[in-house]
Amino acid sequence: MAQSIPSLNPTPTAKPITKTSLLPSFTTKIHLSKNKKMNCLSTSNTRTTTTISSLNQNPSLNLLSNRRQDVVEAIESSLSNCLSETNLHQTVPCLKSKIRGKVRDIYDSGDYLVMVTTDRQSAFDRVLASIPFKGQVLNETSLWWFDKTQHITPNAVVSSPDKNVTIAKKCSVFPVEFVVRGFVTGSTDTSLWTVYKNGVRNYCGNALPEGMVKNEKLSANILTPTTKAVDHDVPVTPDE
Repeated sequence: MAQSIPSLNPTPTAKPITKTSLLPSFTTKIHLSKNKKMNCLSTSNTRTTTTISSLNQNPSLNLLSNRRQDVVEAIESSLSNCLSETNLHQTVPCLKSKIRGKVRDIYDSGDYLVMVTTDRQSAFDRVLASIPFKGQVLNETSLWWFDKTQHITPNAVVSSPDKNVTIAKKCSVFPVEFVVRGFVTGSTDTSLWTVYKNGVRNYCGNALPEGMVKNEKLSANILTPTTKAVDHDVPVTPDE
């Protein structure tokens, strides 16, 4: 069985969204082995009832507070054993294609997408390295937020059969990233401090006063949307 670190997701919240469906055969049991090559993927035709909250039935943070040494030992023993590449489409006939993002490998099965969050570390629009368990932490963080916001808006999550995997309904993507900023900071080309020090005083429709310094707190949070371009995020104005 693939090694994992203790989950940090909370206990289920009240009134979870229940989704019942006859999922594709591969969705009920997916096992990822964090070796340099992908291990097997088992199948089972089963009607399943899943809830977003059911993905989070794990110990609370209080119960995990004394597990630091367990986490450190698990990471140290896996430094050379990251989940950097996957090729499920080569072994699972129902997966039609693979899209390799900077961090996630996404497989198309028709009505569903199988999204594998790898241990690849991306920064400045390129992959730098792989970090043990980074994919698990990122995937479970996403599931936590989907659970906490499901009362605000529906989401595509169907199930999470592995700590690195989310199975989701196929949706039409609105290719805009909504970034809320509270401080004049950052180091990327689209960060608020980078554009401010280069002389920009109106960023994505937000007027910025003179004399601000790095890491200064804004008087109010601002929204700075960017398009999700293939190679680089591009800031957009409210009118755009």
